[in-house]
Amino acid sequence: METNASPYPLRLTGELSPQLSRGLWLVKWLLAIPHFIVLAFLWIAFCVVSVIAFFAILFTGRYPSSLFEFNAGVLRWSWRVAFYSYSALGTDQYPPFTLADVPDYPARLEIAHPQSLSRGLVLVKWWLLALPHYLVVGVFAGGGWAVVTGSNSRLSLSVGLIGLLVLFAGIMLLFTGRYPKSLYDFVLGMNRWVFRVAAYATLMTDTYPPFRLDMGGNEPPTGSAPEAVPSMPEPATS
Repeated sequence: METNASPYPLRLTGELSPQLSRGLWLVKWLLAIPHFIVLAFLWIAFCVVSVIAFFAILFTGRYPSSLFEFNAGVLRWSWRVAFYSYSALGTDQYPPFTLADVPDYPARLEIAHPQSLSRGLVLVKWWLLALPHYLVVGVFAGGGWAVVTGSNSRLSLSVGLIGLLVLFAGIMLLFTGRYPKSLYDFVLGMNRWVFRVAAYATLMTDTYPPFRLDMGGNEPPTGSAPEAVPSMPEPATS
């Protein structure tokens, strides 16, 4: 039976550092503030670009390459910061301030630019088709909701499973200096699911995200097919 799953157009990888500081994770929220500020503006631009891309796909069936590369860069930057901070704690190497791919950074994200996209799917995939995934991503990543009671309102925040498990990993780092590999693999699988849904919902691919956890720091290269089982050699004849 074939057990290899076909790769998704978005490829997310993360290499767990063998030497992580026991206590640095306690202040990474402070060290990452410059990135959080820049990303806040980048995500505003990301939303604007996605709206422009929506109409471009609707009328032409194509995602303009310059817009696609910008949004891919925002996802790439976001993943590096997430990997460094509280979505993985996978490295102590400070993330670079760039939209470009950085091959020597331990966290990377690549997404193939599609030659064409469905004009009809663009109308429904970001809200209707992606709805089941939003429910899963909500569990993984958490979020917030407004609670209104009479004239009072407040914002409640929920901690997702990723944040909770990364907190456990940080506590284990603090006391043992170790990051359990099985825990890391599970965290990476959830992050991979979240970013796949983000790419699909923001119109960067028509390939529906799979309902599966591809755990671990690596995944099959984009566009590769599972290797065939080699045949047994024919016996030599004299």
